[in-house]
Amino acid sequence: MFSKILVANRGEIAVRIIRACKEMGINTVAVYSEADRQALHVALADESYCIGKSESKESYLQEERIISAAMISGAQAIHPGYGFLSENAHFAALCRKNGIVFIGPTAEMMDELSDKSVIKKKMEEAGLSVIPGTAALDSVDEAFAAAEKIGYPVMLKACAGGGGRGIRLVQTASEMANAFAQATAEGEASFGDGSVYMEKYVFPARHIEVQIMADEAGNVVCLGERDCSLQRSHQKLIEESPSPNVKESSRKKLIKDSIEALKKIDYVGVGTLEFLMDDEGNFWFMEMNIRLQVEHCVTEMLTKIDLVKWQIRIAAGIPISFKQEDVNLSGSAIECRVMAQAPGKLNMLHVPGGPFVRFDTYLVPGTEVTPYYDALLGKLIVSAGTREESLRKLKAALCELVIDGIPTNIEKQLRLIEDERFMKGQYDLSFVGSR
Repeated sequence: MFSKILVANRGEIAVRIIRACKEMGINTVAVYSEADRQALHVALADESYCIGKSESKESYLQEERIISAAMISGAQAIHPGYGFLSENAHFAALCRKNGIVFIGPTAEMMDELSDKSVIKKKMEEAGLSVIPGTAALDSVDEAFAAAEKIGYPVMLKACAGGGGRGIRLVQTASEMANAFAQATAEGEASFGDGSVYMEKYVFPARHIEVQIMADEAGNVVCLGERDCSLQRSHQKLIEESPSPNVKESSRKKLIKDSIEALKKIDYVGVGTLEFLMDDEGNFWFMEMNIRLQVEHCVTEMLTKIDLVKWQIRIAAGIPISFKQEDVNLSGSAIECRVMAQAPGKLNMLHVPGGPFVRFDTYLVPGTEVTPYYDALLGKLIVSAGTREESLRKLKAALCELVIDGIPTNIEKQLRLIEDERFMKGQYDLSFVGSR
């Protein structure tokens, strides 16, 4: 097992990883930008290093500086969290070149799977139904031709994308040129890769994702599915597990198919298979996230399995110690993403308490929320024996949560969970836009 890990991230996920390491008896190293000098993850780590200016491209995306911090500190491994360098094969290879373990897939596996057009082909070969689409498009002319073949409407998606970035819905040919330019520019700015691919737009649909873990010994377990259909501009707002829209028989088949697909591609690590479920209950594979998801804590609350600790153990070569039949998927867990609506300084924070209430955050009084990074302030997660109980608990917790000094989306989230259709589980990807 590692004795020291560098956390190559910031915000709530850096805090989350550092806490897991402390519980495992592992020393931690934080890296930070000038804007994050006083951040909580810096205070919690055993040691810390400034790696650049406030902008991400000058700090958290600086591979060489992060490697240097790891080598100077003697860290044996780097945990990338999500976003930034978490799906960057070049960075994973650079870690290995310098004798540092990258906590995630190998560079070769990332090269194979990080291109979302490539992974779709692999999963189709592994037996999953995939949404009709293309490989990476070389030009807007190729995009026009592909759309005519697939049929409008279509989606343009960044090959290296995630977090809702680099995605554009194209309803007609007249929208293609502008959408292609926007998607490629956003992909380049967010991920350093402007390539995009195209897929058929499935509508109406629900966004269902499956959480898996796989070790070097070939063991694969599935920790159930999450419903992530409540989204605004492709950004997830509320996630829950299990989905109220998936029948138990369909759930069992989805878990079985996902496990078999992961075994066929020899994947190692924590990952998420993302599907669209149409009105007839068919699952269409969209993409695979080869990293920790923002919403991983929903699964943790439901199953009582710590995904971050297992990421670290798997990277250290430790096999998974439980089998699929040991995974408990009973009950309900729901998460609300609490977002900043504008920059500001936190004057007061009151976090709700009580059994099975969790708030993952980096906020402490005095925290400055800057415009440089993602607007996520924290994730409020609850769990209970039934979905009805979880919804009551979530409402109570949201009403109790106080974040003074920073405008947030708490009131908007309350309106969503109080909507009668959501309370009945009658929602899909169009839900937020229809309100």
